[in-house]
Amino acid sequence: MELIFTLEEIENAAQKFRQTFKDDKVFAFHGNMGTGKTTFITAICRSLGVEGPVSSPTFSIINEYNARGCTIYHLDLYRLKNSDEAVEAGVEDVLYSGEICLVEWPERAPGIFPDNTVNVFLELIDPSTRKLIVT
Repeated sequence: MELIFTLEEIENAAQKFRQTFKDDKVFAFHGNMGTGKTTFITAICRSLGVEGPVSSPTFSIINEYNARGCTIYHLDLYRLKNSDEAVEAGVEDVLYSGEICLVEWPERAPGIFPDNTVNVFLELIDPSTRKLIVT
C-alpha cells in the first residue's frame, strides 16, 4: 500500500489505512523525526473513535486509549536503548496483548515484535505532504 496525502487529507488517509488493515493489530511506524508519525497515529485513533486527547508517549513510553469497546496502545520507543529496556518497560506484553498497538520508533527494540507486525514507513514530501508506504 502506498498513500500520498496532505495534512488536510490526513483523516481520509487514516480511514483508508484502517479499512485496509482492519484485522491487523500491531503497527510499527518508521520515519525520521518530523515526518508525522504522531500526527498520523492521532488520525488513526480518531478514526477508531478516541475522543480524548491523543499525545506522543515519549516520556511515558505507553499511552492507553479506549474507543468503541476496544483498547488502543500508542507506544513511543524513542527513549529506549534496546530490546531489553523495552521488555522491562512492558512493551512486549502490550505488543502481544491482542489489542491495537501503534508503535513509533520500533527500530529501538528490534526482535520483540510479532511476526505479523505491519511496518509503516512515512516520508516527508514537502512541508504539508506525506508519503506512507506499508510493507
